[in-house]
Amino acid sequence: MTSRADKLGRMVSLVKLQLRLSEWQLAHLRQQERSLQDEQEWLVGTLNEGKPPAGSSSESIARRLTRTSVDARAIQAQASQQLDQVRAESRRVKQFEQVAKAALADKLRDAEKRSLEEMTGTSLTVREWTPRQANRTKT
Repeated sequence: MTSRADKLGRMVSLVKLQLRLSEWQLAHLRQQERSLQDEQEWLVGTLNEGKPPAGSSSESIARRLTRTSVDARAIQAQASQQLDQVRAESRRVKQFEQVAKAALADKLRDAEKRSLEEMTGTSLTVREWTPRQANRTKT
Protein backbone atom coordinates (compact mmCIF):
# COMPACT_ATOMS: atom_id res chain seq x y z
CA MET A 1 0.00 0.00 0.00
CA THR A 2 1.43 3.37 -0.95
CA SER A 3 1.01 6.25 1.39
CA ARG A 4 -0.34 9.68 0.65
CA ALA A 5 3.17 11.07 1.10
CA ASP A 6 4.55 8.69 -1.53
CA LYS A 7 1.82 9.63 -4.00
CA LEU A 8 2.40 13.33 -3.38
CA GLY A 9 6.13 12.82 -3.83
CA ARG A 10 5.52 11.28 -7.24
CA MET A 11 3.19 14.14 -8.13
CA VAL A 12 5.88 16.65 -7.14
CA SER A 13 8.32 14.85 -9.44
CA LEU A 14 5.87 15.00 -12.32
CA VAL A 15 5.09 18.68 -11.80
CA LYS A 16 8.83 19.42 -11.65
CA LEU A 17 9.28 17.60 -14.96
CA GLN A 18 6.50 19.70 -16.47
CA LEU A 19 8.21 22.82 -15.17
CA ARG A 20 11.54 21.80 -16.70
CA LEU A 21 9.83 21.13 -20.04
CA SER A 22 8.19 24.56 -19.93
CA GLU A 23 11.53 26.17 -19.08
CA TRP A 24 13.16 24.35 -21.99
CA GLN A 25 10.39 25.52 -24.33
CA LEU A 26 10.88 29.09 -23.11
CA ALA A 27 14.63 28.86 -23.69
CA HIS A 28 13.99 27.51 -27.19
CA LEU A 29 11.60 30.38 -27.96
CA ARG A 30 14.12 32.91 -26.71
CA GLN A 31 16.79 31.34 -28.89
CA GLN A 32 14.49 31.62 -31.90
CA GLU A 33 13.79 35.23 -30.96
CA ARG A 34 17.53 36.01 -30.85
CA SER A 35 18.07 34.34 -34.22
CA LEU A 36 15.30 36.39 -35.78
CA GLN A 37 16.72 39.57 -34.26
CA ASP A 38 20.15 38.73 -35.66
CA GLU A 39 18.59 38.14 -39.08
CA GLN A 40 16.72 41.45 -38.85
CA GLU A 41 19.93 43.29 -38.03
CA TRP A 42 21.70 41.67 -40.96
CA LEU A 43 18.84 42.50 -43.33
CA VAL A 44 18.68 46.14 -42.19
CA GLY A 45 22.46 46.41 -42.59
CA THR A 46 22.22 44.94 -46.09
CA LEU A 47 19.49 47.40 -47.05
CA ASN A 48 21.45 50.32 -45.62
CA GLU A 49 24.57 49.40 -47.58
CA GLY A 50 22.66 49.79 -50.81
CA LYS A 51 24.39 46.74 -52.35
CA PRO A 52 22.21 43.66 -51.97
CA PRO A 53 23.96 40.26 -52.02
CA ALA A 54 24.23 38.53 -55.38
CA GLY A 55 20.88 37.15 -56.51
CA SER A 56 18.87 39.39 -54.18
CA SER A 57 17.09 42.64 -54.74
CA SER A 58 16.24 45.40 -52.30
CA GLU A 59 12.58 44.47 -52.65
CA SER A 60 13.19 40.80 -51.78
CA ILE A 61 15.29 41.82 -48.78
CA ALA A 62 12.56 44.22 -47.65
CA ARG A 63 9.94 41.44 -47.95
CA ARG A 64 12.20 39.11 -46.00
CA LEU A 65 12.67 41.77 -43.33
CA THR A 66 8.92 42.25 -43.04
CA ARG A 67 8.35 38.50 -42.72
CA THR A 68 11.13 38.22 -40.14
CA SER A 69 9.63 41.09 -38.12
CA VAL A 70 6.20 39.45 -38.12
CA ASP A 71 7.76 36.13 -37.07
CA ALA A 72 9.74 37.87 -34.31
CA ARG A 73 6.58 39.47 -32.89
CA ALA A 74 4.80 36.11 -32.94
CA ILE A 75 7.72 34.44 -31.16
CA GLN A 76 7.78 37.26 -28.58
CA ALA A 77 4.08 36.70 -27.88
CA GLN A 78 4.63 32.95 -27.52
CA ALA A 79 7.62 33.56 -25.23
CA SER A 80 5.51 35.86 -23.07
CA GLN A 81 2.80 33.22 -22.74
CA GLN A 82 5.42 30.57 -22.04
CA LEU A 83 6.98 32.75 -19.33
CA ASP A 84 3.56 33.09 -17.68
CA GLN A 85 3.19 29.31 -17.83
CA VAL A 86 6.63 28.79 -16.29
CA ARG A 87 5.76 31.14 -13.45
CA ALA A 88 2.43 29.40 -12.84
CA GLU A 89 4.05 25.97 -12.86
CA SER A 90 6.77 27.19 -10.53
CA ARG A 91 4.12 28.31 -8.04
CA ARG A 92 2.38 24.96 -8.48
CA VAL A 93 5.61 23.09 -7.74
CA LYS A 94 6.10 25.09 -4.54
CA GLN A 95 2.53 24.37 -3.44
CA PHE A 96 2.89 20.64 -4.14
CA GLU A 97 6.22 20.57 -2.32
CA GLN A 98 4.63 22.13 0.77
CA VAL A 99 1.76 19.66 0.75
CA ALA A 100 4.12 16.73 0.18
CA LYS A 101 6.42 17.94 2.95
CA ALA A 102 3.49 18.09 5.38
CA ALA A 103 2.30 14.61 4.33
CA LEU A 104 5.80 13.23 4.78
CA ALA A 105 6.00 14.79 8.25
CA ASP A 106 2.67 13.14 9.11
CA LYS A 107 3.96 9.81 7.80
CA LEU A 108 7.14 10.12 9.86
CA ARG A 109 5.17 11.04 12.99
CA ASP A 110 2.94 8.00 12.50
CA ALA A 111 5.95 5.75 12.01
CA GLU A 112 7.60 7.21 15.10
CA LYS A 113 4.41 6.67 17.09
CA ARG A 114 4.20 3.02 15.95
CA SER A 115 7.85 2.53 16.79
CA LEU A 116 7.33 3.92 20.29
CA GLU A 117 4.30 1.70 20.75
CA GLU A 118 6.32 -1.34 19.70
CA MET A 119 9.18 -0.43 22.04
CA THR A 120 6.99 0.12 25.07
CA GLY A 121 4.72 -2.78 24.29
CA THR A 122 1.66 -0.69 24.85
CA SER A 123 -0.57 1.17 22.57
CA LEU A 124 -0.54 4.91 23.09
CA THR A 125 -4.19 5.01 22.17
CA VAL A 126 -4.99 2.53 24.92
CA ARG A 127 -3.00 4.61 27.43
CA GLU A 128 -4.88 7.71 26.32
CA TRP A 129 -8.19 5.93 26.59
CA THR A 130 -7.66 4.50 30.07
CA PRO A 131 -7.40 7.82 31.99
CA ARG A 132 -10.54 9.07 30.28
CA GLN A 133 -12.39 5.96 31.33
CA ALA A 134 -11.20 6.47 34.89
CA ASN A 135 -12.45 10.08 34.84
CA ARG A 136 -15.87 8.96 33.65
CA THR A 137 -16.32 6.48 36.46
CA LYS A 138 -15.45 9.12 39.08
CA THR A 139 -18.23 11.48 38.02
